[in-house]
Amino acid sequence: MRKPLLTFLKVIGVIFAILLLIVIVSYRPDISLDRLISKYTDENSYFLKVGEENVHVRVKGRGEPIFLIHGSFSSLHTWEPWEKELSNFFNTISMDLPGHGLTGPSKSKAYGIEDYAALVFEIADQLNLKEFHVAGNSMGGAVALKMATDQPERILSLNLIDASGAPREQRLSEEIEKKKTYDSGATIFKIARNPFFNNFLLKFTPKKIFEKTLEEVFYDPSKVDKAMVNRYYELLRREGNRKATLDRLTTYKPYEVDFARLNMPVLIMWGENDQWISVANAQKFKEVIPEAKVKIFEKTGHVPMEERPTETVTEYLAFLGIQVDLDYFSSPKFLSHVHRVHHP
Repeated sequence: MRKPLLTFLKVIGVIFAILLLIVIVSYRPDISLDRLISKYTDENSYFLKVGEENVHVRVKGRGEPIFLIHGSFSSLHTWEPWEKELSNFFNTISMDLPGHGLTGPSKSKAYGIEDYAALVFEIADQLNLKEFHVAGNSMGGAVALKMATDQPERILSLNLIDASGAPREQRLSEEIEKKKTYDSGATIFKIARNPFFNNFLLKFTPKKIFEKTLEEVFYDPSKVDKAMVNRYYELLRREGNRKATLDRLTTYKPYEVDFARLNMPVLIMWGENDQWISVANAQKFKEVIPEAKVKIFEKTGHVPMEERPTETVTEYLAFLGIQVDLDYFSSPKFLSHVHRVHHP
């Protein structure tokens, strides 16, 4: 009887030792802001004081302004391929929303869609921009949508890219609403919402989670390179960002959208193979914004502007009235042909 018991205890001890080793190996400390600034800023980067937030903003180009708003777990770097082309014709403004990228955590935990929409408007006010185009991906699409319904007179055009915030056929119960997150289908969101695992993420954040997450985000996993994984991984480990992420994903802040107020040109872009927010949502948006133009990209996932930058930016430029031709790169124009549609 004693020998089987000793054998059992040895097995348990080995399992415990292996688990302890995994935990130790998985430990990842926060990364200081100074270290990340040297790696993830360039000559177009600024830190703008907006209320209590010190927001990392990137401004490029000249002409009509376009605000580019990233999604959950992302940063302004998701727009780099688009900024390169759009800035030949427009003034692009991207930012790291609080809880993301170099901006870091919000002291007041202002991580709701309304909070983010108000923040972008404040950035516009500080830059003395009265009117502008706005494009948003995923959670950023919901932010762009909220902006367009709150102050439609300031929005020249709206681009919703695999956006959250599509209308639902039936309002969910209050309890289910509180459990909602911006992109509820993703592995990393499920882990962050799990009370057993989420605190583990504060200090023990395996890089494999990010590799799997990016493989879900892209249709073609070969486009997920080491530099991309490192960028997402390191920016999440910016001091305070992991705690901010858990605060954001476990606290639901309701917001209202009035689709009847969308009186500007609207483009809906979607990756046909989006695993995070189904392409069916593009049709839901179309039903409540009947005049919107819809473009679906085949063999494309949740972030079309990163996975298919050339095709998507060409489509967006065409929507804005910029025709891509032989003199595209050498002859920039600074006024788009998009005009607001005025309804009586």
